[in-house]
Amino acid sequence: MSMGDKSGFFANWQTLDAEKYLILEYYFETTSPPDEAAAHLCQEQSTAQWKRVGVDEDLRERFGAKVIDLVVEKTFDKPNYPTLATNQTQSYGCRVRIAHPHENFGPKIPNMLTAVAGEGAFHSPGISVIKLLDIEFPESFLQHFEGPKFGVEGLRDRLQVYDRPLFFGVIKPNIGLPPKPFAELAFQGWLGGLDIAKDDEMLGDVCWSPLRERAELLGKARLKAEEITGEKKIYLANITDEVDRLLELHDIAVERGANALMVNGMTTGLSAIRMLRKHTQVPLVAHFDFIAPFTLIPDFGIHSPLVTKLQRIVGFDAIIYPGFGARMKTPDIEVLQSAQACLNPLGQIKPSLPVPAGSQWAGTTGDLYKKLGTVDFGIVPGRAVFEHPMGPRGGAASLRQGWEAVEKGVSLEAYAAEHPELKAAIEMIS
Repeated sequence: MSMGDKSGFFANWQTLDAEKYLILEYYFETTSPPDEAAAHLCQEQSTAQWKRVGVDEDLRERFGAKVIDLVVEKTFDKPNYPTLATNQTQSYGCRVRIAHPHENFGPKIPNMLTAVAGEGAFHSPGISVIKLLDIEFPESFLQHFEGPKFGVEGLRDRLQVYDRPLFFGVIKPNIGLPPKPFAELAFQGWLGGLDIAKDDEMLGDVCWSPLRERAELLGKARLKAEEITGEKKIYLANITDEVDRLLELHDIAVERGANALMVNGMTTGLSAIRMLRKHTQVPLVAHFDFIAPFTLIPDFGIHSPLVTKLQRIVGFDAIIYPGFGARMKTPDIEVLQSAQACLNPLGQIKPSLPVPAGSQWAGTTGDLYKKLGTVDFGIVPGRAVFEHPMGPRGGAASLRQGWEAVEKGVSLEAYAAEHPELKAAIEMIS
């Protein structure tokens, strides 16, 4: 590729109409000259061929993706990924920002991802490894997306809880229980203080626990728990299934008492969630299945906070995602960035509730509060509630007590001296 050919894939951002472009940020490694590799990346994801033979034209000015910033951050004596690179020895680690005209695909998530994270990006010549770090969306693009129907404020209105985190509980055992004992576990959790009792992400509409029956029993248990406690409660039913069943399962669950629905959005596809959001009568909650294969490997795939941002754009009201701690294998900075992707201003789109997951219990609520710097988050334990020595009621009570200790500014141990549920939770973890 000559310099003349390559120059069509570079531009000064100040000369472009910002409303016509998405800004894509990538990290990539290459054994080619970095500017050549970046130009190839733009070419492959947009106008791979920009003119017809024998015709004096150049389609790149309007339709070409364009490098607006390129920085070589690292150099390596040998490629980090030799099986993907050429036999050259020196390799460059680069960060690039690309302006991509969104009229190339329109406000359509499948088409957008085809361009920015498809064949053109991940099979671009000269690039051995690449990660899509972020996408900045102009108002002209965001205005076509509805985002969460309820968002943080809507969830809080439904629960009438405004001054603390929201307490989820993943009903355990998650697989194998028929609806009746499953509903009793949820009921006990609600009595103890859970705001939201939820199906596990692996529990769908199955023969031994049909969603129709499960939603009816848990819906009745929820209303009974509300009457006893004087608090609003949510049953979060998992309707993940084939896409052509999502609307049907929504109606089955909601008509029988589920007042929020969970979908594994990356297994069904983000476009399916956008469809469901237009139909839904209740909040939608995301679970993070099928996300790790795209996000966990350093320098390859898609940055996890970007996946969170995309889930917010298509309409999830709350987003469960990998949280702090070794089990989730996610750097702390990414956990924080995902929370920001839920809550930061994003055009007219409402905030989603961030729910960092992974081995949560009464003692981690305060840590989450300190790290996130807000009460607008959810905590989503499973075994800490449903394997608690005093049962689900005691496990849920320990969550509330853990937060009360934070509010009062006392240690967990001191507060546990007069709260047996919290004391048992500490002993269970120790």
